[in-house]
Amino acid sequence: MNYLRTAILLAGLTALFMGVGYLIGGQTGAVIALLVAGGMNLFAYWNSDKMVLSMHGAQEIDESTAPELVRMVRELASRAGLPMPRVYLMDNPQPNAFATGRNPEHAAVAVTTGLLNTLSRDEVAGVIAHELAHIKNRDTLTMTITATIAGAISMLAQFGMFFGGHRDNNHGFGLIGTLAMVILAPIAAMLVQMAISRSREYAADDLGARIVGRPAALASALAKISNAAHAIPNETAEQNPATAHLFIINPLTGGHGWDNLFSTHPAVENRIAALEALAAEMGQGGFGRAAQAASYPARAGSPWGSHSARGGPWG
Repeated sequence: MNYLRTAILLAGLTALFMGVGYLIGGQTGAVIALLVAGGMNLFAYWNSDKMVLSMHGAQEIDESTAPELVRMVRELASRAGLPMPRVYLMDNPQPNAFATGRNPEHAAVAVTTGLLNTLSRDEVAGVIAHELAHIKNRDTLTMTITATIAGAISMLAQFGMFFGGHRDNNHGFGLIGTLAMVILAPIAAMLVQMAISRSREYAADDLGARIVGRPAALASALAKISNAAHAIPNETAEQNPATAHLFIINPLTGGHGWDNLFSTHPAVENRIAALEALAAEMGQGGFGRAAQAASYPARAGSPWGSHSARGGPWG
């Protein structure tokens, strides 16, 4: 059902983009808008991962620079039945993470140094598993295309403000239609984008918790990341707000106490409640002894230390 809903919402975004094109240039404008949307999607398909990783200054790491983290990703990817994704580190104090890539064979997982410095090993594993779930569900491509179309609708609407609308409609309704387009089209695009994002987060939480084997670890990680997002600014994300929905927790606001139409993510409290219900279903007692027994196995002698993207983390 989630996939059907996502497909319908993506179709709605494309139709909205064509509608804005029609208001600007009539039938020709609608056709041009459709062609532009197709071109943007094709570009996003091949280049989305490179674009997003570059925006956030992510540096690729391997077993020679971050052996513990890379081994963790490899083991969790194996559990999930996925190819080994590329692993990136962002030198950013805010704990957060995201996944990107057009398919599981061309995927990447990026985490911040703040995530490694703030969370326990089990919690980091929960976050990694959540991002791998996005890859397995092929959310990474969907979310990038959604952001591309939604951003284009906003830019096209602003262009229409200066263009003045389709000249055949300039008899009163044309002006009103143009003003409505400028105001309402970006809002509608944002609502659709966020609806897609929120629906996929719940699915990734559920699958990620099953991959790591401990819903309580992911729930604890979400609580810590959300609290930190309120207190620690993410300047790179502030400069690229269109990528905010890719992160496990909104890097701009950290979420709200309820599911808000204008929030890129579900309320953290609701996500934690869903994970607690899953833990009970799996016979685990939240953060108690049963949950600990099912946790991601720790490696002796390899505690998480302080590190940066330049300093060889998790050695």
